[in-house]
Amino acid sequence: MDKMMILLPLMLYLGIMLFIAYRANIVKNSGEVNFMEEYFIGSRNMGGFVLAMTLIATYASASSFIGGPGVAYKMGLGWVLLACIQTPTAFLTLGVLGKKFAIISRRIKGVTVTDYLRARYKSDVVVIMASVAVLVFFSASIIAQFIGGARLFETVTGLSYHTGLFLFGVVVIAYTSIGGFRAVALTDAIQGVVMLFATIFLFFAVSRAGGGMEKITRTLMETNPDMLTPTAGGNIAKPFILSFWMLVGVAVLGLPQTTVRCMGFRDSKSMHRAMVIGTLVVGFLMVGMHLIGVMGAAVEPGLEVGDKIIPTLALNNMHPVLAGIFVGGPLAATMSTVDSMLILSSAAIIKDLYTHYINKDAGEEKIKKLTFFTSLTLGSVVFLLSMNPPKLLVWINLFAFGGLQAAFLCPIIMGLYWKRANATGAILSMVTGVGTYFYMTMAKIKFMGMHQIVPVIGVSVLAFVIGSLIGKRSSKETLDIFFN
Repeated sequence: MDKMMILLPLMLYLGIMLFIAYRANIVKNSGEVNFMEEYFIGSRNMGGFVLAMTLIATYASASSFIGGPGVAYKMGLGWVLLACIQTPTAFLTLGVLGKKFAIISRRIKGVTVTDYLRARYKSDVVVIMASVAVLVFFSASIIAQFIGGARLFETVTGLSYHTGLFLFGVVVIAYTSIGGFRAVALTDAIQGVVMLFATIFLFFAVSRAGGGMEKITRTLMETNPDMLTPTAGGNIAKPFILSFWMLVGVAVLGLPQTTVRCMGFRDSKSMHRAMVIGTLVVGFLMVGMHLIGVMGAAVEPGLEVGDKIIPTLALNNMHPVLAGIFVGGPLAATMSTVDSMLILSSAAIIKDLYTHYINKDAGEEKIKKLTFFTSLTLGSVVFLLSMNPPKLLVWINLFAFGGLQAAFLCPIIMGLYWKRANATGAILSMVTGVGTYFYMTMAKIKFMGMHQIVPVIGVSVLAFVIGSLIGKRSSKETLDIFFN
């Protein structure tokens, strides 16, 4: 009976997501909108609240609601400190990229980050490398989200991991493939609200179960005092903490899944409102969920797989109906990241590669069908790759984050603000950045104890500057579009 009470709100939630996709599909196929702009960027019509929530929901993934709290459960407040670094994500992304990116994307009629790179650098090599990077690193990140969603179902409902993976995978692939960007943005807005309430409900439930924050803190002090230190008793090196300002701070400007949101808002007023709402909500979610993970070490000690702490806390400390509603929070975080990445992966294949290099004269109906089947196929492939999960999915997510930043940060930022930037610089930056990142990650090299992304970004910036200085300057026509 309890399981049924948990499943009912979950099924209702998934049904609402599919209904929104159905409604968005009606708009997309109405003939009154441009299919490419509607499917990949929602006809550039997001208001401030929807913009803030879709930006947050895209960024706040299974890592934020399941993987991150899972690490905090093992390491303590030091990991909460790292999570705090993500607070200015929305403010930074919209503040640095928002207005200029929106203006330029309208000038070039761009709907993807790769459209921007093609217009700025006039290079097929840059476009193809960018598309491949999107597919490789998005696949890794989507795998992490699928694992998170499946583990959530497994822990809360008692269903097997593979059953949960199937249910989660079918719903998110279906509503993304059918509804496009508009469905993604609208569902993200709902999911952002669900995440907020889920965090509040669970925080108070866990606090009550542990006898209040004072008692929880005393319990941690007695059982594992290292969890109350900024470095987790030396398990988190100070240089590693500082390097997180690059990985989940400044370098988020190089994440295509958040950057593309800067193309889709309605006007400056919407952008400014989103900057404020987004900053407040991201800070609350990151601190709240990771702190709950630490509290879980006192309330539910002894879990071997840290990723299961959040659903376990919900199941054991909330009424079944409330637990079912709460599960919508991490489920929302997971789904909202998957849908955004599936859309961009589909765009990389159809919009950035197929219509430019394979069939330039493809009709709209053919593009519609190919886009649908591409999203469906990509989702299915990643679903199969998620069948045998590792223990802590946060590391998969961080790996994908770093790879995207190594590939895109310099070409996006330098191209937007430095006139001397050119294709030679972009190519060298992407090759050296991604190559160095793979080498340092596989060899487990940490320069001065920092996360690999810090030296990688340094190498990438240096390569971009050298390449741009020795390469051919951008044409006057290109510079007029980007700097006039």
